[in-house]
Amino acid sequence: MNANANRHSLADATHGTPHEPLSIALGVATTPAWVETVLAEFDTFLIDHAACERKAAAVATSMICHYPDRAQLVADMADLAAEEMSHFRQVIKLIHARGIQLTPDTKDPYVNALRKHVRHGKQEYLLDRLLIAGLVEARGTERFALIGEHCEESTLRQFYHQLAVSEARHQRLFVDLALRYVPDQIVAERLRDLQSIEAEIVTSLPLRAALH
Repeated sequence: MNANANRHSLADATHGTPHEPLSIALGVATTPAWVETVLAEFDTFLIDHAACERKAAAVATSMICHYPDRAQLVADMADLAAEEMSHFRQVIKLIHARGIQLTPDTKDPYVNALRKHVRHGKQEYLLDRLLIAGLVEARGTERFALIGEHCEESTLRQFYHQLAVSEARHQRLFVDLALRYVPDQIVAERLRDLQSIEAEIVTSLPLRAALH
């Protein structure tokens, strides 16, 4: 298969075209019931959201530690870690303004389920970490946008709209890094597999006032 065919395969996997920024397509949409659950218990959601932002920064720094010899990845993950911590700080301000506080971390069943599908092998491990991180960001893009659309408070609507824009940029970053280090066709095929896995996980999990 030639290079152009590879690009078309990847575009199909990401619902893009060879001339558009690549973006991960979710295999299943979040249900309206999730939005209702979150808005009904928004304080609980905010605490989970803060934890997710902090963990996202930790993922980025972990990638730096694991791949110090990959200059572009290190630079991109350093920027990402700083941005995620900035989001964490913003959510903390919202939490404190509402008179609540952080609670001890709980396990994220969605992320843990995805991580079970990370394969061994130097290339496979790198690719799966990047694409799973991209899928998590893609789901965050969708769900932050839903909160921005349905939340009644104007300040929160604007905040979550901005976060959705950031998450969309982050998911493209992870795909671009995957393409930098792994052949296009391999990225496309694995992305299709992981999109299906992610959709099954989302469908199987119970609703809760949490990002995932």
